[in-house]
Amino acid sequence: MDPQANISLEAINRKVMRRLLPFLLLMYVLAFLDRANIGFAQKALQHDTGLSNAAFAFGAGVFFVGYALFEVPSNLLLHRFGARVWMCRIMVTWGLVSASMCLANTATTFYALRFLLGVAEAGFFPGVIYYLTHWFPQRARARAVGVFYFGAPLAFIFGGPLSGSLLELHGAWGLAGWQWLFLVEGVLASAVGVWAFWYLDNRPDEAQWLDPQERASLRAALEDDARAASAHGPHRILAALVDRRVLLLSAIYLLIQMSVYGVIFYLPQQVAALLGTTVGLRVGLVAALPWLCALAVTWYVPRRADRTGGHRRWAVALLVLAGLGIAASGLAHNPVLGLIALCGAASGFIAAQPLFWTFPTRTLTGAAAAGGIALINSLGGLGGFFAPSLRTAAERAFSSTSAGLVVLGVSSLLAALLIGTLLRRDASGANDSFQTLLHRAR
Repeated sequence: MDPQANISLEAINRKVMRRLLPFLLLMYVLAFLDRANIGFAQKALQHDTGLSNAAFAFGAGVFFVGYALFEVPSNLLLHRFGARVWMCRIMVTWGLVSASMCLANTATTFYALRFLLGVAEAGFFPGVIYYLTHWFPQRARARAVGVFYFGAPLAFIFGGPLSGSLLELHGAWGLAGWQWLFLVEGVLASAVGVWAFWYLDNRPDEAQWLDPQERASLRAALEDDARAASAHGPHRILAALVDRRVLLLSAIYLLIQMSVYGVIFYLPQQVAALLGTTVGLRVGLVAALPWLCALAVTWYVPRRADRTGGHRRWAVALLVLAGLGIAASGLAHNPVLGLIALCGAASGFIAAQPLFWTFPTRTLTGAAAAGGIALINSLGGLGGFFAPSLRTAAERAFSSTSAGLVVLGVSSLLAALLIGTLLRRDASGANDSFQTLLHRAR
């Protein structure tokens, strides 16, 4: 491709990014809020309902069971019906279920609604990752996914104070603060889901905001990527679901998600303990600091990796930073040192994930990409189910509140090790069998 074509394609990428990413980012902010707001509601919810710590940990994690079970079917339906219809369905239903969390006054109801929330939201995240492959060539994909990942830190930067403020509405119209939190944030998600139906285009060919030459140039670049991917990866859905690279990436993503959600679900309480206060607006503001750092790192690193091609090296370095930060945050007793460690942890595990998603999209395309990406996300997402219980079990076994965070830090370090060793070998030996890969691991 000549230099002028490269410049033209870069301009098209920027135009697509300006059109799609702000809206997708808004969707992800709401998804992350509805997934993690129980961290803000924890103490008040437990006080009003009598939930034990173990019951809360199970309810926090059971979301990911429903999520994992319906992830692949949901993404295949998105492939069939298109993002416009399916993203609308996902957001409206998860918003309604999330709002219904205000009725979770018993352990059974809490478990059931958390499970249903996972079912309703299943397919959202891998659906967006798959959707972005229809709009961004490989050379721009880490940047696009990186901007999408701003949703996680932004959810805490703005959502933290919002959630803290909603908790302070305790008693208004006879509702507890945690009920206001679930109700308001759930209704917001449903409203944006209706908006998605009118805003999103399924593919570039449908985008009237691109002129015909822009659509043709973008389509040609995407078709080149698809041909390259199909030459090295599985073509069919079933083949993608049993592909050794997909299974290895699923294991790595599970370890990453264990570290992510083991921190996120308890972050407000951890910050409150460091400050010696209760969860409210002040804690929400201070808890936003690690996410401001994550935002800056996630802005810089994927762009740097796209320019240099060092996605794997950056991913390893960031996951090491995350692992050390998570462990140090549990061992630090000084509030300043604890917050610095949390800043490193959040920056590492958020910025590493856009780089991670460039690995499967290099070899998966079409329906195989829809199924493979969904499987990675669903199996990996089970880390969010195991993390709260693992953290609680480690704290109980070692009679230490820092033990759980040390264990979660180790999971991030293991993910870095797998990316730096097995994933590298797999990339250089695509014809090796899965059994050979396991033999090398031993």
